[in-house]
Amino acid sequence: MANHILVLTVLAMACILVIAFEPSPLQDFCVADSLTLLAQVMNDLPFLESKLAQADHFFFGGLHMAGNTSNPLRLKIIPINVAQIPRLNTRGISLSRIDYAPWGVTPPHTHPRATEILTVLEGSVVGFVTSNLDNKLISKVLNKGDVFVFPVGLVHYQQNVGNGTTVSRSSLSSQYPGVITIANVIFFLNENVYFILKRLFYCGPQTLGLNEYF
Repeated sequence: MANHILVLTVLAMACILVIAFEPSPLQDFCVADSLTLLAQVMNDLPFLESKLAQADHFFFGGLHMAGNTSNPLRLKIIPINVAQIPRLNTRGISLSRIDYAPWGVTPPHTHPRATEILTVLEGSVVGFVTSNLDNKLISKVLNKGDVFVFPVGLVHYQQNVGNGTTVSRSSLSSQYPGVITIANVIFFLNENVYFILKRLFYCGPQTLGLNEYF
């Protein structure tokens, strides 16, 4: 009997805690301290007292301006996350503008902390790959006004498949979604893992252009 009472008491306390939990921020805003953005912290950044907040903490200008696409990938990404707008701290959202020259491409990458919803403003793009074991390519040509969703953590890319310039805008479900570019992760590690790549791609060093490592 005593054991039953103890179990019921624990369950009652758990229910009270669940009811008392508030998932939404409990303050009007939480402006990240721009002087400590590079600090080693977990999740939320250090923040200013609300009385020190200014309009510029909520503002980013120039998103209407085209980015410089004179680079090997023929594109320019303009991120707008908590580093650019300190007020995004704790809000779980961010934004980016992507400009593509003809046939410009964002290489396959993932956002480990965010789902991305992309809107095409001009031109056409895109696709993503589902996770193992399926590894299915889900791809669709988008045109002006079309919207496409990239689920969190899945490898995806965007490419301008036309001869004109393309502009897209992405909303992401994290104040700092992060990005893992697959090619960079595989080929530009600090550690020597080329013996793994040799087996991964079922080819010799001549194919990979990495003779000095084998």
